[in-house]
Amino acid sequence: MDFWSRLLAHTPLSSASSRKDFAKDPARRLNRFEKEYSQLLHTWRNSSNLAHDDDAAEIIEIRLQELTSILSDESRRPLPHPCIAFSAAKQVYLPVAKIATSSFNEWIIKEAVLFFATLIESEEEAFVENDSFAGSLTNLLVRITGANSIRLSADIEARIVELAFNITTKIRLNPEILPAWFKSQHQVPQDGKPLDEHDKFTGRTQKQDFPLFYLLIDYIHHEGKVGDFARTGLLYIIEAASTSVLLEQWIVESDLSTLMATGLGALYSQLSRKLVIDHPANDLPPILAFSDYEHPKSNYEIVSSCSTEFQSHLDTFLSHLLFWQDVLNHCKSVEVKSTLLEHFQVIFLQQLLYPSLLESSDVDGGSSVAVLTYLKRILESVDHPDMINLILHYLLALPDAVPSVPSDSRDIVSAARKRKSMDLATMMASKSETAADPLLFNLVDLIRACLRSQNNQTVNVTLQLVSVILKRHHRYAVTTLLYTEGVLGESSNRTWGAHEQEVEYFMTLADTIGGQDDFNEVYQNVLKDTSVRLENHPCSIKLVTPKTSTNNRELPAEPDSLPGAPRDVRTHTLNPDDPMLNIMLDRLETFFLNPVETNLSLTEALFDLAVCGYMHLEGWFLRHPQGYVYDEDDEDGPPLPEPALDADSQESAEYSRVQSLQECHRRPRWGQSRLPRFLRVLQNLCDQVVAYRTSVPRFDDLLQQRREAFQIADNVTPNPLPVRTRTPVSHSPGTLGTPSIERSYAHDESRNPSREPPSGLEGFAHRILSELGTPSRSGSPRGRMESRRVISDRNMPGPGLAPSGTVSRSFSPASVSSTPGSWDHSRSDVAVANQAKAFQAVDQSILARKVGLPEIKPPVEAIKLSYDRKPIVVPASERDDADGEEGNEAPEEGEGGGEDALLAPSENGDDTDSSTTVGEKTVSVSHVLTNVIVFQSFLFELASLTQVRAGLFGEVRFV
Repeated sequence: MDFWSRLLAHTPLSSASSRKDFAKDPARRLNRFEKEYSQLLHTWRNSSNLAHDDDAAEIIEIRLQELTSILSDESRRPLPHPCIAFSAAKQVYLPVAKIATSSFNEWIIKEAVLFFATLIESEEEAFVENDSFAGSLTNLLVRITGANSIRLSADIEARIVELAFNITTKIRLNPEILPAWFKSQHQVPQDGKPLDEHDKFTGRTQKQDFPLFYLLIDYIHHEGKVGDFARTGLLYIIEAASTSVLLEQWIVESDLSTLMATGLGALYSQLSRKLVIDHPANDLPPILAFSDYEHPKSNYEIVSSCSTEFQSHLDTFLSHLLFWQDVLNHCKSVEVKSTLLEHFQVIFLQQLLYPSLLESSDVDGGSSVAVLTYLKRILESVDHPDMINLILHYLLALPDAVPSVPSDSRDIVSAARKRKSMDLATMMASKSETAADPLLFNLVDLIRACLRSQNNQTVNVTLQLVSVILKRHHRYAVTTLLYTEGVLGESSNRTWGAHEQEVEYFMTLADTIGGQDDFNEVYQNVLKDTSVRLENHPCSIKLVTPKTSTNNRELPAEPDSLPGAPRDVRTHTLNPDDPMLNIMLDRLETFFLNPVETNLSLTEALFDLAVCGYMHLEGWFLRHPQGYVYDEDDEDGPPLPEPALDADSQESAEYSRVQSLQECHRRPRWGQSRLPRFLRVLQNLCDQVVAYRTSVPRFDDLLQQRREAFQIADNVTPNPLPVRTRTPVSHSPGTLGTPSIERSYAHDESRNPSREPPSGLEGFAHRILSELGTPSRSGSPRGRMESRRVISDRNMPGPGLAPSGTVSRSFSPASVSSTPGSWDHSRSDVAVANQAKAFQAVDQSILARKVGLPEIKPPVEAIKLSYDRKPIVVPASERDDADGEEGNEAPEEGEGGGEDALLAPSENGDDTDSSTTVGEKTVSVSHVLTNVIVFQSFLFELASLTQVRAGLFGEVRFV
């Protein structure tokens, strides 16, 4: 037994030892390589047809594997490398390429590609510089990927494209090897004479000039690593054009720009023409789950944004758009870049994107939603200033730059670009006869029309598009989307007294809504968010960058300072009659009846209007200093005695300065008629909240429960609410210590398209509501299940609960038992459970009822400021005159109006607000509660915006 064991063990051991000896000895290794190569040739020559000779194909595959293995092993060993030298001297790669191209065998092709890759990776014998090697490999790659080749697997295609990418990497590192792979048929004239007419118009590029280039172009639309290798390799080739005039001319004359533009257009055409914005039923954000949100209907023609197929098409289109941006970033040739941009404008913008905007409609099932969403995603994704300038310059119909002077340059590349431009103009001449022009109907007209739409989804996506332009490309919005006016000097800046008064006004409005939470920590987060947004705005770079530094570095160049782009943004303010502002304010007036998504986008757009550091807030956002009126007895301190000093003396100047300082600290009289419309609308909305509070039973309790429901959802689900990204930054010098706010829920996922949709909850909302003792998602969470909760049952009919005026009942065991001495735990538990169900039923009935806009009670004589030394007096007459409303007296309890009128069942038996007129829009009380929380968050954001801007941009006058 030991004999046979030693015998069997001896054979593989000796074989392994023999292989190691062959590998260590260069001569024996070469002998083995030559033997494998000879057997490969012998099998190939004796086979009449490898495509049908399976045995021969298998032998060739094995021999190629052995050759590749020997070369790979040798490249890792010390010199000498006789096998690699033999491959170069005998040109072993020539028959290997012929065998692979004629075999039509997927496995042989794979081994041949690995063989060539091994030779290139060896970095010996200058394979990549050898014309014969380059021609053989190029022929192989073209033949196996051509139309007449067999269908290759994804793995083999990835290896082929990776091999091409490795070659472009070596070209990038060593441009001297480019002539081996690029054979231009057009030579630069030696005598320097201009090209004749025949040469000018027949400059066409053939694929055989640079087959590797076209191989990569064929794969740039693929996903995964195949597309990544192809796109990156093509970028390297374009980058190498800066070192070769011939390659630069060839790229300009090639159909690269046409293929890229038409490819982008084809991907855009695959996107659905009609779209509805929706959220997955199992991933609904809580802020929508706690509202009257309804999933829009989709069908075979109208696609939902949640569709996996739609998301795939959109991602593919955007990735190719980003490839355009990468190409322009890597391209160092002005002529190549100009050619690409020209084709991008003519083929994509003029022939596809603008016509789709022009033909869109909000009454045909979502075509406006679709094209505006695509434009929004384009402007969110692209950062290259040339592409942004082309898109917005054309769509906004901005005036063209100064016409370029015709160049008499004999530069061959410039001449090639001119020929290409003329060919493009000729190709598009027939199509442009009936094409529309943005001068007649541009993007501004479309946005204003869509903001007035009756389709909430159209309004929502349009507001998001406006926000993107204001945040990322504000320079293009000035004088186009917005009616702006120049501001001269600092006289238009608000005074310190007025600034304090206005910040406290926002805080007081928010305090009107109320709440039981401590908002200090949350307000600090909002201040930080506001500081980050202001500092990162593209127009604020010069304002926030220190003017002096120790290293004397210059300020960063403006990214949009390009020919045809708007010049630097100067100090300006928004005209109060601006159409877009007033359209937004019209939407703001019906805030509590609006869909929550619309309110989220609306508050974001209004916030973005005031973010630019060059935008003055006075006049449209805040009061204008020209309207300040002071009371004679409104002095912060005793008047300074005027000394008898010389007018030119230093003491007189100091006295004037102190007097001016004291004057700027005075607080102007608060008159409703002198407020901008924006502030009046905010006040009116707060009055509506007060009216809801007096009309809706237990309004404050239900509002607090809704707040707690959001907090629970925030803790249970990862990133459940679409809130702004919290970035820890240092406290801005302008963020003064004012009262706090609750966490902002007023921002949806459209603010950050790159973020994954929040995991939220159509079913989760119901679970939260049921756990807290409330109905369904049309209701609101009941809040804490406390054993001693006092609930007023006035006007709350329910099982076993008769109206009893203002009598309150304590939700405790003592309230269930009639006599303390007869307390029984089993009976008390049942009684407590029954009473809890009764209160839940009451909450359900309240939350599910429909309400409209409430009847606002007469305005109060003064608003009590919790954080002010003096109240802001608001005469009722002024508010009535400003708002055009008559001050009717508030109805007494038990009389008409109030909660009885708002919540009493209608005569038809439905649970609808009987005070609303026929056809008036109504929403549930639950929907109103969610919008109230959004509105309160918006108020505190406005306070933080006013506060941070004062310190960051120095907008407040102290003297």
